[in-house]
Amino acid sequence: MTRLARPTHGRMIGGVCAALARRFGTSATTMRVIFVVSCLLPGPQFLLYIALWILFPSEKSVRQAW
Repeated sequence: MTRLARPTHGRMIGGVCAALARRFGTSATTMRVIFVVSCLLPGPQFLLYIALWILFPSEKSVRQAW
């Protein structure tokens, strides 16, 4: 498992799905499909996405910290 950081390449909007996919070893497309399907269910999916966008550091800032 890798550290959670939004990648600079391969992201569509905020990079949250790409970061989660990298963390759990799946493709980013699979995570995006899971997110879109979950939006059909009741719940705060968009708020969670925005919160993760804010909380996950950018890969660029993680590299600079090392």
